Amino acid sequence: MGTNPPIFATLGCRLNAYETEAMKELAEANGVENAVVVNTCAVTAEAVRKARQEIRKLRRANPEAKIIVTGCAAQTEPETFATMGEVDLVIGNSEKMQPETWQSMGPDFIGQTERVQVNDIMSVTETAGHLIDGFGRHRAYVQVQNGCDHRCTFCIIPYGRGNSRSVPAGVVVDQIKRLVDKGFNEVVLTGVDLTSWGADLPATPRLGDLVMRILKLVPDLPRLRISSIDSIEADDMLMQAIATEPRLMPHLHLSLQHGDDLILKRMARRHLRDDAIKFCEDARNLRPEMTFGADIIAGFPTETEAQFENSLKLVTDCDLTWLHVFPYSKREGTPAAKIPRQVNGKVIRDRAARLRAAGETQVQKHLKAQVGREHMILVENPHMGRTEQFTEVSFDTPQPEGALLKATIAGIKGTRLTV
Repeated sequence: MGTNPPIFATLGCRLNAYETEAMKELAEANGVENAVVVNTCAVTAEAVRKARQEIRKLRRANPEAKIIVTGCAAQTEPETFATMGEVDLVIGNSEKMQPETWQSMGPDFIGQTERVQVNDIMSVTETAGHLIDGFGRHRAYVQVQNGCDHRCTFCIIPYGRGNSRSVPAGVVVDQIKRLVDKGFNEVVLTGVDLTSWGADLPATPRLGDLVMRILKLVPDLPRLRISSIDSIEADDMLMQAIATEPRLMPHLHLSLQHGDDLILKRMARRHLRDDAIKFCEDARNLRPEMTFGADIIAGFPTETEAQFENSLKLVTDCDLTWLHVFPYSKREGTPAAKIPRQVNGKVIRDRAARLRAAGETQVQKHLKAQVGREHMILVENPHMGRTEQFTEVSFDTPQPEGALLKATIAGIKGTRLTV
């Protein structure tokens, strides 16, 4: 790499962050210089607005660099970025992971490269297991799946990521072995729709099969974590892993989205309210220390106050701890955007705030329950680590990053535990 290595800006999900790491390696291997790469998110209209804002800011800070825009927003609306004067190149989600895309760049790529390189993501049938060394020195992320076969009415992501495709188990296991050999104490499995893993592979294995295989074939891996799942698709083997495998961390983030059955149907979700409650009860019966996060949307079109209250009540009915609250954002190109009865923006913001307040109450309840308990804490930086349930812990005395530290929780400071 020369004197002007590319700058990368990542917006959106953990999978985007993972793919940015893979792009850094591709750019370095192909000598790309004097470029700014913006990996965008398309989950809401606000996310696209932020991407445009970030591009303008990066252009002002780097007037001589070539600006390359990629990610889900570039995939779903390439013309939005192609018409921006600040942008030199737009590449799609499939193209950004292909070595030949970066080979065509080199130090002076603009002019000999087509300005918009975005193909039909629905035609992509494979996801490569990109081998990267993780983020930092404490936790590594392994992409095992990409895309989504479902068509929730609010969601643009399938059009940015394509249909579901899985990384073969052997490739996943080999990568995790490599990461453990490098000293990582925790690996997180990531994907767009993790519980659909395996449906496109021979013999159609399930996510639980993959989890069990990893834990069996990589005995030196101390901690395996699953990022986000669709609870209605949790298979029997996954539930068995929850019950019997202490190295599988007792924390799941659930794609719940709402707590009212009619709204769930209008969202084209595949579960009902009682399904969510039963899953949380079943998982806790198998593993009492299990904690849950969840995505919940406030203000979906037609949502009444009573229907919103069902979402609010779901927080305690499922005993959720970590909430990701999304104020509904009208996303052109999705069926939900065409529903006539859109909820007033002020009402949406108010409901989102109430959900967040309920989440804050749940966090404090969880923190209080940990005081006096012993936890194995993964040190993320000298002054902060996380328990098995992903709860943040503060250290007064600096600790070595990446270490696993057994400690008794002494108290609470804000939204963190202390030892």
